[in-house]
Amino acid sequence: MQFSFWLAGLVLGIAQISGNARAEDINVMNSGGFTAAYKALGPTFEQATGNTLKTTWGPSMGSAPEAIPNRLARGESADVVIMVGYALDDLIKQGKVLADSRQNLADSRIGMVVRAGSAKPDISTMAALRQTLLNAKSIAYSDSASGVYIETRLFKLLGIEDQVKGKAHMIQRNPVARLVAKGEYELGFQQVSELLPVSGADFAGKLPEEAQSITTFAAGIPSNAAHPEAARNLIHYLASPAAQDEIRRSGLDSMSSAPK
Repeated sequence: MQFSFWLAGLVLGIAQISGNARAEDINVMNSGGFTAAYKALGPTFEQATGNTLKTTWGPSMGSAPEAIPNRLARGESADVVIMVGYALDDLIKQGKVLADSRQNLADSRIGMVVRAGSAKPDISTMAALRQTLLNAKSIAYSDSASGVYIETRLFKLLGIEDQVKGKAHMIQRNPVARLVAKGEYELGFQQVSELLPVSGADFAGKLPEEAQSITTFAAGIPSNAAHPEAARNLIHYLASPAAQDEIRRSGLDSMSSAPK
């Protein structure tokens, strides 16, 4: 409770400093990896500022219509985008997001799930991970940053690219853990923060550091944002020290405490 009051006080201070006295609707486009932290932190921001967060969801990249770059390309409006850092950098280069608005929020590591109640194979070392993947009947991974890394780099790093062909699948739109929970795939890989909230799937662990790909999530303000001042307040809040407990609880690594 004390933490909640402290957090609310911080957000109120942000709003007062900016002079943001009028409540506004802040349109946010958010990618999956930061979802749990955002959902935990958002209500306090709304209560403290009087603003309302209007949120749409989609991956940071890829061909899906819901992907944030594709939404912006279609002319959908947003005040804040929260997405994989290098995908955000591409939007900045294109002039679609203000460069001076970019703010890192958290680091994310890749983990693995199995169907609830199933044995959890060892992936704690490179050798164990390799053997687990070779033994698996089916493997699923996302169509966002973590899945792109697994498909284009991890399998090659482990020397099993040819062996897993036909049983390793990139999943579009659906959370990987949800399909594992249904029994459609034996193993599922995605950023930890996207795996933990899904019921029916058990978290088996993170990839070993030698095989790990760390994704930074960042926020920015589109160049045509209707409420840029309120957007900056939200970004400042999400990056504040008071938000870090919720960020870590969601399975993300705080920017100040992530392993190097």
